[in-house]
Amino acid sequence: MDIKAHLKTLCETHAPSGYEMPARDVILAAWQPLTDAQETSRMGSLVAYKYGSGAEPRRRIMLCAHMDEIGMIVSHFDGAFLRVSELGGIDSRAIVGKPVLVHTREGALKGVVGVRPLSMLSESERSRYPDLDEIYIDLGLSAEEVIRKVRIGDIVTMDLPLIELQERRVAGKALDDRACVAVVTACLDALQHYKHVWDVLAVASVQEEVGLHGARAEAYRLNPDIAIALDVTFAPQPNVPSPTFELGGGATLSLGANFHPALFEAIKKTAERLEMPLPIEPTPMASGTDAWAIQISRDGIPTALLGIPTRNMHTTVETVDLRDIERCGRLLAEFIASLDEQFLTEIAKDKPRQAK
Repeated sequence: MDIKAHLKTLCETHAPSGYEMPARDVILAAWQPLTDAQETSRMGSLVAYKYGSGAEPRRRIMLCAHMDEIGMIVSHFDGAFLRVSELGGIDSRAIVGKPVLVHTREGALKGVVGVRPLSMLSESERSRYPDLDEIYIDLGLSAEEVIRKVRIGDIVTMDLPLIELQERRVAGKALDDRACVAVVTACLDALQHYKHVWDVLAVASVQEEVGLHGARAEAYRLNPDIAIALDVTFAPQPNVPSPTFELGGGATLSLGANFHPALFEAIKKTAERLEMPLPIEPTPMASGTDAWAIQISRDGIPTALLGIPTRNMHTTVETVDLRDIERCGRLLAEFIASLDEQFLTEIAKDKPRQAK
């Protein structure tokens, strides 16, 4: 598959937390020919089922990547201008001077993010970046037209294309976590050429950026035997302390209390068999990803986390390497194909026994 074209479509789709329908439609179109059944959950997450060849009831592995992006929401009017609040941790430093779309009842309106001119700032104001409540959105309309066309609560997204850089690297908005949605797509595409015993539950979850809500609901509802969450992690860039992981150096595998140690070892051995780089990412506390919500669902789900190295996280130019996405998709497919009927028993050998 053309992973770059797929990622471009994903990233240029506008779908912040709580408003993921456009992204879900794009992902459904990609996953439908690769899976046996698809459904939308009550919260709006997309679940696609690729059935295994084992006897029923089959074991099930859940792959989870969130499809929401960070955005903004109109909070109030300031004459002809819009003031906004964040919708999922947007970085106000990165959006000044950028084009946006305001999604209204009448369709999307183009606008720009403005800020007071530098010459009008005090010395103290010049020494810092503006906060979100100091910027505004200009639609080029009169105050009367703004009030007529826009409502408080309308969402705002960045209106930016995916940029192709050198060495198979791309930059753009929403690569957190659409890069990992693309990993799941690459995995499903690779599985067309593999026989696998277990069922695969591919989940594009909603509302990760505002509290891991979609993954929490789907882990409880689907109750898979094991799960692998996918999210971005930090790549080296100026003034970002270690640990960071090189673009093109392979997806990372997290190690810590949030993750099942035997599942960690099994994925690591698959990468070693493929002679594929898989840097280990120490994660001593809760990971802050969908993996945390999944692991503690019901009575606990053995969970792992794979990360795609990313520069400039939560900005308009998040940067990834397409090779990391492609290799991670292959790694997942190879791991899934290796799962047999005894796998869950094997990784549960050290499970504490219940008192009689």
